[in-house]
Amino acid sequence: MVLLAAMALVVGIGGVASAFVLVHLIALVTNLAWFGRFSWENAVMSDGAGGWKTIAIPVVGSLIVGLMARFGSDKIRGHGIPEAIETILYGESRLSLKVALLKPISSAISIGSGGPFGAEGPIIMTGGAIGSLFAQRFHLSAAERKTLLVAGAAAGMTGIFGTPVAAVLLAVEVMLFEWKPRSFVPVVLAVLTALALRPLAIGSGAVFPMAAAPGAGPAVLPLAVALGLVAGLFAAFLSVTLYRIEDLFHRLPVHWMWWPAIGAVAVGIGGLIEPRVLGAGYNNIQDLLDGRLVLGAIVLLLLVKGTVWLTALGSGTSGGVLAPLLILGGALGAIAGHWLPGGSGFWALLGMAGVVSAAMRAPLTAAMFAVELTGRIEVLPSAVAAAVAAYAVAVLVLKRSILTEKISRRGRHVLQEYTVDPLALSRAAEIMTPDPKTLGEGMTVADAIAFFQAGAEHRSYPVIDGAGRPVGLASRSDALRWRQADIAAGVTLGEQLSDGSMPIVHPDTPAIEVANLMIAEDIGRVCVVAPADGRLIGIIARRNLLQARASKVREERPAG
Repeated sequence: MVLLAAMALVVGIGGVASAFVLVHLIALVTNLAWFGRFSWENAVMSDGAGGWKTIAIPVVGSLIVGLMARFGSDKIRGHGIPEAIETILYGESRLSLKVALLKPISSAISIGSGGPFGAEGPIIMTGGAIGSLFAQRFHLSAAERKTLLVAGAAAGMTGIFGTPVAAVLLAVEVMLFEWKPRSFVPVVLAVLTALALRPLAIGSGAVFPMAAAPGAGPAVLPLAVALGLVAGLFAAFLSVTLYRIEDLFHRLPVHWMWWPAIGAVAVGIGGLIEPRVLGAGYNNIQDLLDGRLVLGAIVLLLLVKGTVWLTALGSGTSGGVLAPLLILGGALGAIAGHWLPGGSGFWALLGMAGVVSAAMRAPLTAAMFAVELTGRIEVLPSAVAAAVAAYAVAVLVLKRSILTEKISRRGRHVLQEYTVDPLALSRAAEIMTPDPKTLGEGMTVADAIAFFQAGAEHRSYPVIDGAGRPVGLASRSDALRWRQADIAAGVTLGEQLSDGSMPIVHPDTPAIEVANLMIAEDIGRVCVVAPADGRLIGIIARRNLLQARASKVREERPAG
């Protein structure tokens, strides 16, 4: 933990540096594409939209991204977060330098040329690549590389949005798949490092500062729950629609390299209808929170932004999901806010929390993210109510989140649930077979071969010395091997097995450590000995471990 914590400080610096680079790359591409100037300053894309270039620029940008994906690395395609999860679970947390370089460039081109995405997915992938690359410079395990990959991803998210608590919660709820000091402490240190450096690289303060929310309070909690239920259904609709659109792209008789350009045509048409839908649209989030949009404009933003985002993302281009989900959730909440007490901005915030929670299956992340983005901590109870209600609906109507569905379509199932391993709750004494049948160390190998040939009851037997201490295990396969080998007559089992490598455990040894020992030693049985004198008191086989897990399964079944 201490070593990884020290490394996480370096990874945190890399995460905020990648955020700085990505933000300025997006600004540069936006200025070049829409205004024809070389500038790193932020620009509002809709101010430069209009006419033929509203369609041409997104198409050209998407063509470039498609070429980069085909001839560079196809890992730059997609949301960013699913790819990071898949690398953690199935790729031993190894990301390449090529991905670290191409992902921010491709995302900057995609977003800067009008792609309706946010920077959070790409920065999570890029920050994760930095953490992974740094870890690969040292002799670390896959689990330790995972910690630094997630630390880099969380640091990058903090650098972009200034949301440290939400970044840590995202790591826990979506990416780490564990809660251990070894992983949790380094991630927090990387996030704090990024937060400390963010004012120098990006700026300070809330990204979307919001005026006081007069609607916050216990009285609105039932309404917040109701909005969360609607947000959960809406998020489920978005997820289902996204993957149906993706299926349609897979049926096209052209190479996937061309899909982003085809999707970009829809983006351009949407930009002609409502220029606000182009790019990340962070200004839309601010307008929704400030209550500056009339009802008609909000409805138009919801419909057009949703359409172009789903189409573009389904085409496989490079971009994130968080910012679009914030806009769509904010629009949903703002529409409801026209009839609910407290103002449309307050309900826009709750809509954001609800839709993000349901889509990503991360209720704590969503609630805290909405609060940290706006700096309105008093809204947290209402945000939690909306987020949890939306989450409850999502898990009832969908098998997977918008993130894990993508991984599932590649033939890999991801369970976003934390449970206690029943083996961690059991001791060796509770699952062992007590007083097992044994063979004496004085038995000759020839007699042992005859014993197994005569039809021994068990596949293997502990071999014990005169004091009842185990010296080894003799099995049917051993007898077959000995029969084929040229072993001198009179050799005993004690002499044949006396290599001193007999794995043993004590009655208080956790069952999960027994399982790990079996894996490490590639054995199917472990002897349990008394701590005082080393005398054999039991044996644990694989079936004993399965029985311990079966008890947990029985607990899930209804009584009676």
